[in-house]
Amino acid sequence: MNYNMEIIPAIDIIDGKCVRLTEGDYSQKTIYNENPLEVAKSFENAGIKRLHLVDLDGAKAGKVINWKVLESIAKNTQLVIDFGGGIKKETDLKLVFESGAALATIGSLAVKEPALFESWLNHYGANKFLLGADVKGENIAIGGWLETTNETIIEFIHNYTLKGVTQLFCTDISKDGKLEGPSIELYKKIIQQFPELYFIASGGVSSMKDIEELRLIGCSGVIVGKAIYEGRIKMNELC
Repeated sequence: MNYNMEIIPAIDIIDGKCVRLTEGDYSQKTIYNENPLEVAKSFENAGIKRLHLVDLDGAKAGKVINWKVLESIAKNTQLVIDFGGGIKKETDLKLVFESGAALATIGSLAVKEPALFESWLNHYGANKFLLGADVKGENIAIGGWLETTNETIIEFIHNYTLKGVTQLFCTDISKDGKLEGPSIELYKKIIQQFPELYFIASGGVSSMKDIEELRLIGCSGVIVGKAIYEGRIKMNELC
């Protein structure tokens, strides 16, 4: 089914395995598959073109850890992969690109070290980055969701669209992994203020009805995780 909106499955990695957290809590972890490549191939076979790969170990450690998983998926599929989690230094960034990621996902670093991120945007090109904004309420949360800041999502996006960022996904932590539906009102607000942005919704998607609702408010893409792994959205519904 063509929704004219990109559906981007997520694979979250801990210890090289495909997992999901609830509300970003590392103690609320479910392992879905020991082999992420198998999962990625099943997405590709279903007609999916893009994958959101998250190194949760890396997010916690502050350096890229599960790059071998990225390399394996990049070598064995045609998926366009955005990879995030632990990209704090240029050596991490280079490792991610060398391992086959089309885009590097940057979140906390864009809040904590804006000058460094801006230098990367200038050097590599803004089209090589997917900016990730995790929010609690409407405030940015960082550090693998462990810390909430005073900066609002609107301020954050405004700042980075001025610096050339064109793709952004927003995750409402209070919704993530709970299958209670996405933050429609927040996303509407963002899309209305930044109509040119390639805006990707993330968190809370529990059904094709949620996906349809996100398409109708104008989302360019949607990241879907737990709903697929729990069988609420079937592979053959994704395309």
